[in-house]
Amino acid sequence: MGKKGKKEKKGRGAEKTAAKMEKKVSKRSRKEEEDLEALIVHFQTLDARKTEVVETPCSPPSPRLNASLSAHPEKDELILFGGEYFNGQKTVLYNELYVYHIRKDTWTKVDIPSPPPRRCAHQAVMVPQGGGQLWVFGGEFASPNGEQFYHYKDLWVLHLATKTWEQVRDYIYYNDVYAFNLDTFAWSKLSPAGTGPTPRSGCQMSVTPQGGIVLYGGYSKQRVKKDVDKGTRHSDMFLLKPEDGREDKWVWTRINPSGVKPTPRSGFSVAMAPNHQTLFFGGVCDKEEEENLEGEFFNDLYFYDATRNRWFAGQLKGPKSEKKNRRRGRKEEPEGGSKQACGRASAQGPVEVVKEVVAEDGTVVTIKQVLAAPGSVGQAQSEDEDSSEEASSPVPGPCPRSNAMLAVKHGMLYVYGGMFEAGDRQITLSDLHCLDLHRMEAWKALVEMDPETQEWLEETDSEEDSEEEVEGAEGGYEDEDSAEESSAED
Repeated sequence: MGKKGKKEKKGRGAEKTAAKMEKKVSKRSRKEEEDLEALIVHFQTLDARKTEVVETPCSPPSPRLNASLSAHPEKDELILFGGEYFNGQKTVLYNELYVYHIRKDTWTKVDIPSPPPRRCAHQAVMVPQGGGQLWVFGGEFASPNGEQFYHYKDLWVLHLATKTWEQVRDYIYYNDVYAFNLDTFAWSKLSPAGTGPTPRSGCQMSVTPQGGIVLYGGYSKQRVKKDVDKGTRHSDMFLLKPEDGREDKWVWTRINPSGVKPTPRSGFSVAMAPNHQTLFFGGVCDKEEEENLEGEFFNDLYFYDATRNRWFAGQLKGPKSEKKNRRRGRKEEPEGGSKQACGRASAQGPVEVVKEVVAEDGTVVTIKQVLAAPGSVGQAQSEDEDSSEEASSPVPGPCPRSNAMLAVKHGMLYVYGGMFEAGDRQITLSDLHCLDLHRMEAWKALVEMDPETQEWLEETDSEEDSEEEVEGAEGGYEDEDSAEESSAED
């Protein structure tokens, strides 16, 4: 019995040892990757000292493998880039560029400022555009002892005409249009006439009653200087419609609707209202300053009427019970009314409600909720209406957010989830609200969510904690195993 128990305990000890070793390997892998990244940065610092193009006739390149050799599209030249060499003890990586002149049988080393980091086993292709371009993707970097590896996923282009390297960002914006046939299950590319929207992402599209397509807003970036990009929030609007009623021919037209337009933003959500109007909700306006990015989130409603080509701000009338009390002259404030008094405004302006939520780690999350003034959808409020005599109390609703999910069913607008930011934290929501689009009185919360329950893990803290757990577990496993073995022997 004693021998059996000893074997079982040894089996459990082996499992713990395996888990311990797995954690050690994971920890070592993270450390090795950090060391390689630091080494790559060191080499890039050395390359940054190159400020001008230098072409030097030279002897043939040193031995190497896993480099790229590409033929110049216009000249009798071969372009050699990168590669690696191993002498039995040390691995050397290259990002040198050599040109072999076929007719002269000579070599030239070309030093160009800001080249790609040293690498081997990359992919390279030569194209004739712009006087010749050498495109380089990915590849591998190895530690000097050849035991650690780092794999790239970057994209570079060498402009042969100007002898300049350019790193191509990993985002590309498009403005092409495709149509999918629901009968044949086939895609076709459209080539609309007219001037359409510039390339962008995050734009929203909706169908008009006349069979056209409205495109609004979006976001794009452009490079203003080396390694610096500037974002643009688009607020323009375009109409794509069949030309002369033909389904095979389309035309773009830029439109400028009248009325109360939404402020520039991205991340807003769209749904079709019952009266064929397009409904816009929420979004975020990012303010970029150098390396800082702060976002202002919204929870307002806007309607676009394609028939009249006009914007309308979605305005809530407030609950009927409160309206009756005002007509009867009842001016008794509900419980907590004094706290809401600062958030009230006249019928002509919006109402802002500020909520503060304290998270588990002590972070104070401030939620600003902008509530529209009382009124009806798509209609200006009459001066003789009773509601103009006294402003209604703020109507609770979904907090400001971006990227929410919208749906309309039986005249009811449903808003689910989304996100907002508080400092470096991102709060992902799971609440559900609905609004009667015919009555436009007040939001109703179907599923509520407390942001305090949102889990947020700091990357640095979690890594340190995991390392401490590994170290503590290692000691615990060893003590426990030795204690079990001595107990079994006794």
